[in-house]
This record gives sequence, structure tokens and C-alpha cells, in this order.
Amino acid sequence: MNFTYPKNEKLKSKITIDLLFSKGKSVSKYPLRLVYVESDYGIPEDSDQKLKMGVSVSKKYFKKAVDRNYFKRVLRETYRLNKHLLVDNLDKPYAFMFFYQTKDCLTYEEINTKTIQLFEKFVLQIKKEE
Repeated sequence: MNFTYPKNEKLKSKITIDLLFSKGKSVSKYPLRLVYVESDYGIPEDSDQKLKMGVSVSKKYFKKAVDRNYFKRVLRETYRLNKHLLVDNLDKPYAFMFFYQTKDCLTYEEINTKTIQLFEKFVLQIKKEE
């Protein structure tokens, strides 16, 4: 398994981000939330890449940038290690935004388990929609 998070997998397109917030669907597993939209925008057709992922931590809950950056790093790491759960079960390309939505400072292990549960819940919801 390729446990990387390359630059071409990072969600940077303003158009795609706007699309996520206007037409995106959501899956939650406290304290994490995954907003997703089926999108092939910005993904080359000959590419086998299926994901574009961005992370966000609210300034409302963590006033200091140091704290926000820490949780963003943790979210990116848990995504990197568990993205195989998504890649193996997706047929179409998706864009995701991954949110940490609580004031509570959870440990890495707790966030990792919640991420796995969230990705499994997302896969079930995608299968249900098809």
C-alpha cells in the first residue's frame, strides 16, 4: 500500500472548495466531519487518482495557530495512513474536506480510531447511494 499524501492529492482548487460547500454531502463521526462531492474537476483523465483532500480546524475552537496546525497535522497523518479504506472502495473521483469540530483535545489514537470509523461510514453511505 502506498502511504503517501502527494501534492496532487491536496485540495487547493477554489472552484472545487466552493462546490464542496454548496453541493457537498456530509458524514460525521464525532468530533470529525467529512464533506464530500463527486468531482472530476482538476483530475486528469489518464490518472488513476481518485481523491482530493483538504483539512480544516476551526479558529472558533482553537484560537492559537499552533494548536490548529497540530490538529491539521494529525488529521493529515490519519488520512494518509487510512486512505486505503477510501481508495479501495471508490469507483469515481471525489473531493473531500476533513474537519475537526470540537474544543476537546483528543489524543492521536482517539482521532485515528474515529477517522477509521468515519471512512467506513462514508464507504457505506456511498454504496447505499449507488
